[in-house]
Amino acid sequence: MKTWQYLTDPVLREIFVPPVLAGLAIALFGGVLSALVVMKRLAFIGQGISHAAFGGIGVAYVLGLGAATGAGGLSLQFVIVFAFCLLAALQVGFLTHSESGRGSTGKSQSDTAIGIVLVASMAIGSLLLHIAERNGRVATVSWESLLFGSLINIDMTYAVVAWGVAAVIFAVLFVLRRPLVFWAFDEPAAAAFGVRVRVMRLVLLVLLALATVTAMKLAGVVLATAMLVLPAAAAVQFSASAARVLGLSLVFAVASVLIGVVLSFEFDWPTGASIVLTLAAIFGVGWGRARLGGG
Repeated sequence: MKTWQYLTDPVLREIFVPPVLAGLAIALFGGVLSALVVMKRLAFIGQGISHAAFGGIGVAYVLGLGAATGAGGLSLQFVIVFAFCLLAALQVGFLTHSESGRGSTGKSQSDTAIGIVLVASMAIGSLLLHIAERNGRVATVSWESLLFGSLINIDMTYAVVAWGVAAVIFAVLFVLRRPLVFWAFDEPAAAAFGVRVRVMRLVLLVLLALATVTAMKLAGVVLATAMLVLPAAAAVQFSASAARVLGLSLVFAVASVLIGVVLSFEFDWPTGASIVLTLAAIFGVGWGRARLGGG
């Protein structure tokens, strides 16, 4: 088995360990945030933020940071893409709040705002990447790497960054766990009891932007959002309890990363696609179980 060779060979282990460590960090914060995303039915927002990363990548390439290596290059590129995604998330929140304040239906206006930001960000990113190629900033853009991630580019520096992001996300969630869960479970009641619902929404948008940019390196721009949706979506097929859904979401996220990484090494498959297909398979099992009356 190729995986066993990567685990036992000292040289190959250096290639295998960083992606696994980074993937586990992404699975942990993705599994937790997934429960909030599914509970608030914000899956489309996660998708919009992940696609907005195209714009940030375009900015990074134009500035000559698209192929940057090392801690300094990684940090600059990470900050640029995160800033772009954060601005996109805040813009979605602003448009949604502005339209709902005029008496429009919140759900439809939220979808409209996300769609606008999504396509505009992708168009900006595509244009900037074209400009970067034309100006010689980069010889060619690997769209497959941007869409589906690139396992070979994961190094220990990025693994440390991923765990640092996980620590930040878990710290914020721990401090705000009660008002955040209350808001996610019942927003009108939370507002009536004095919870600052706008702040809670802003916090979740910021965390989603941070999580998306971090997951993008391993899972790709398009598939990064799947880690923020599929774990909890699969978990709710097995249980209706909030606590059990959170626990199962974490288990499914971690298992999908481990299985996906093994599949990518064994069969030379794209890592992000392998992880998402594993999660989709788990969801399929749960969906079938629920429909057959097993749960």
